Parts: sequence; structure tokens; C-alpha cells
Amino acid sequence: MKIDGTHMRTIWTNGDGWSVEVIDQTRLPHVFATVTLRTMADAAHAISAMLVRGAPLIGATAAYGMCLQLREDDSDEAIDAAYETLHATRPTAINLKWALDEMRAALRNVPRGERAARAYERAAEICDEDVEICAAIGRNGLAIIRDIAARKAPGEPVNVLTHCNAGWLATVDWGTATAPIYMAHDEGIKMHVWVDETRPRNQGAALTAFELGHHGVPHTVIPDNSGGHLMQHGEVDMVIVGTDRTTATGDVCNKIGTYLKALAAKDNDVPFYVALPSPTIDFAISDGLREIPIEERPGAEVSRMTGLTRDGRIETVTIVADGSPVANHAFDVTPARLVTGLITEAGVLEANREAIAAAFPERSGGV
Repeated sequence: MKIDGTHMRTIWTNGDGWSVEVIDQTRLPHVFATVTLRTMADAAHAISAMLVRGAPLIGATAAYGMCLQLREDDSDEAIDAAYETLHATRPTAINLKWALDEMRAALRNVPRGERAARAYERAAEICDEDVEICAAIGRNGLAIIRDIAARKAPGEPVNVLTHCNAGWLATVDWGTATAPIYMAHDEGIKMHVWVDETRPRNQGAALTAFELGHHGVPHTVIPDNSGGHLMQHGEVDMVIVGTDRTTATGDVCNKIGTYLKALAAKDNDVPFYVALPSPTIDFAISDGLREIPIEERPGAEVSRMTGLTRDGRIETVTIVADGSPVANHAFDVTPARLVTGLITEAGVLEANREAIAAAFPERSGGV
């Protein structure tokens, strides 16, 4: 996608051919900066500290983390140690494990001395595959937006509500939930996006609004609790969110607060779509509420907020009363019964085991 007319990806190798550059998303929207990853530990830190976030980008970063480890030590033991270290950084997003499994499989029969080169090759393939998958998601979701636009009065925009950041900053390029929006906008369809601020960490206000604005897509940032009100008054034509893990039966795990948007959408007959690449599907689990581990992150993400002062300083302040305990569940699970459809690279699917298995038989085993 574009930053003020310049095409960018979220992760790339530098001119030296081995170090890895990523956008430091913790500094957005006020500062656009990149960070160079030179070691596997750098990659692990980037994931755990959320310099990079979003399931597909986490997977891509982990893949390159494996590459960086192999430059120093390409033994079987080093591969296994890197796998375990990187896998432990974030417990919920299944793309992390998928990417690490892909890397380990690609290296299985490669002689020592040749492993690093093969690792960089496979990591680059994972990134390119993600771009193609997200572009296909965009095309499949675009058909839905076109249909809604055709039923709108002349001059009225298609109003989309999204939660958290499932944009190109969460992937390698295009994004998942935003890919159909960007394609519709670029096609000339009049669009407007309601952007949940998405507390805590404010990924909607800080990241989704940043990328939509820099690409020229009309949008409005709203408090998380405004979505239901807007739906009640006919101001939302569709909801599109992303996901960090989807079960074989269509339950969806996404940023905390997604479930509440799905409930409001159901009550107001607003279609609720989830955009996801197939590596986000975990075919090993069926019950999202009981089987998906929900990451609990530090309470400081809730009790403290960072922003730009009037005189241009970036400051972090405490907003919670001293001594008050804080809980910070990072994700919730939306049951499949609340999902209108899953927008995947294979098409728009019903959120059930049969449809998902039929679309991806090579991964599901046809179950």
C-alpha cells in the first residue's frame, strides 16, 4: 500500500541482503520510523513488544527471525531453540506457529551450510504469498461492497465499520479487512470507514486511521462503544474485521471487543464479515471458547496512554486511579453463529466446518 504516494511493505530485507527492516508500529501515528532486526532475539522482541503485530506480519517476522538465527548457527539444535523462543512470543495468533512450521519443514533436508540461504528464500516466499492471499481476499470482499454500493442512493457512501487494525500494517501488504476497502476506493466506489479506536493500545485510532488517511480513504474515528448506536441508526452497511485464529468450525478469535460488535450487528441485521488468510485457520481445534488461549497482556496497556502534547512532545500518562487492579485480556471469541461470512482467498465462505474444509482440503484433511 502507499504512504503519501510511496509504495511500502511492512517488512523487507535491507541492501546487505540479510538484516531485516520493519516499521515500528509502537511509534505510530505520530512518528514514522523503522527498526533493523539483526538477530533472532531482535525479531522475538519486535513481536512480543508489538513493534510488529497482526497475525500475518507476526508470522512473517518469525520466519525472518529463524533466518537471522541460522546466520549465526545452522545446527538442528539452533533451529529448535529459535522455534521455541519465537513461538513463545505471542500465544494466540496461529500464523506464528504456521510460519515457524513452514520454515522448519523447508530446512528439514537441507545440508548445513546451505540452510541460511534456503531460510531466506522461504521467508521471502511466505511474505509474497501473504501479499497474494490478501489481494485475493480484497477481490472477494470487493464483490460484496459492489453489491451494497449498487443498492445505495446515488452519492451515498458505503459505510464500513472495522475494529482494531486488520490493515496492511497487520500483514505484509494490502491487509485483510481493509483489502476490499482499498480496492473499492481505488475503483471509485464512494467509501467511508467507521474506525473503532480499539482500546487498549488504540490500534484503530493509531494504525487503521493512519493508513486509511495516508491512502486517501474517508474515515471517522469513533469510541469503541459507538458501534451499536451507529448500527441502530442505519449508519453502518457492513462490519469487516480480521482474526488472529479461526477454528475449523468458524469461531473467530480477534481483538477484544469484536464479540460485542458481532452481537450489535446481529441485533440490527448488519452483515458481519471476517476477512482471513487460510494460515489463520487452526484445523486442530473446533471450540474457540474453550480451546483458544487468550493472551493476557500487561495492565499498563490499559492504565497508561501515550499521545502527542500541544507543544509536540510525545508523553505517556496514567489514567487509572492509583492502586486499582487492571485486567487486560487481549482477545475474545466470536461464535460462528454470529458471522455472516468468512472472506478468504478461496472465496466468501459460510462459517461452518463443511464450507471451510471444502475450501481448503489440503490443510483440513477434508474433515
